[in-house]
Amino acid sequence: MTEILSRLRDVGENAHRDPVELGEAVEAFGKRSVGPFLLIPALIEVSPIGGIPAVPTLLAIIIALSAAQILFGRDHIWLPGFLERRHVKGDKVVKAADKLRGVGRWMDRWFHGRLKWLTGPPFDRIAAGMCILLCATVPPLELIPFASTAPMAAIAAFGLALLVRDGALMVLAMVASVAALGFAGVALLGQ
Repeated sequence: MTEILSRLRDVGENAHRDPVELGEAVEAFGKRSVGPFLLIPALIEVSPIGGIPAVPTLLAIIIALSAAQILFGRDHIWLPGFLERRHVKGDKVVKAADKLRGVGRWMDRWFHGRLKWLTGPPFDRIAAGMCILLCATVPPLELIPFASTAPMAAIAAFGLALLVRDGALMVLAMVASVAALGFAGVALLGQ
């Protein structure tokens, strides 16, 4: 993570006070750009924001679109031009990277590339398929307050595993996804 944050900081510093486009920031993540597009929307849904009607379904759609790109073998996320051109000032990117440095060091200490081979092909595609399946459970689960948190927590684990290239976390995410699918089945059949 500290390596990724350093690259992101470099992008901001190279831009000086010019805007940094989202496409440039995604490029700084390199092949790990798929992880944040699974992790961040899932974390937003797990927060209290996930209780707002229709937000979980919208976030599930964003995650499913990102996961589909992984499933079809893309090694980085493609963004439509209007999103890729969105920008923020370079100094704000530098400040954000600096603020996240402590979190990055903590993540590097806990998630440090164990069983790295479990985060590459074909396991990344299996994870993407599981994420799409978990996303499909979100719209019906949205009828039960905060029930969609279970599949989103599993998706967040997949996103983090892909971001930090930690196969042990990938195994944990797979177990969590099976549990979340079981929970979804019980919750939906019980309704």
